[in-house]
Amino acid sequence: MVDRAETDRFTYADLIVWPEEERWELIDGIPYDMTPAPSQRHQEIVTELIVQFGVFLRDSPCRLYTAPFDVRLPKSMENGMTASTVVQPDLLVVCDREKLDGKGVVGSPTLVVEITSPSTAGKDLREKRAAYERAGVPEY
Repeated sequence: MVDRAETDRFTYADLIVWPEEERWELIDGIPYDMTPAPSQRHQEIVTELIVQFGVFLRDSPCRLYTAPFDVRLPKSMENGMTASTVVQPDLLVVCDREKLDGKGVVGSPTLVVEITSPSTAGKDLREKRAAYERAGVPEY
């Protein structure tokens, strides 16, 4: 990642030029390093949810995605490239396909699922939840 002063904020345009082997999320322009590979239990939960949601959404216009998949939550004066909040929820459902742009989703998904663990619970339940609420995500 490029070093900047602590007061600087980052956007999606900054994030996409950072090294691919590094995984980051941005919340209000502040970078958060993604944790190492999820635990076995985390993966089992995600897998079961994929199966259940997949069956439920089979004949629906909605689409199910899993991390890593960029969710850009632009604020009023931001767009997909200047969004200062970019997250990668464990699972998400997008029913408005106009929000999909080939790189991820721009705007609030219909549903976001975060599988919390001791190492991610604080960020997931505070910063990310607040970001989802501000963006108008209907279901978290």
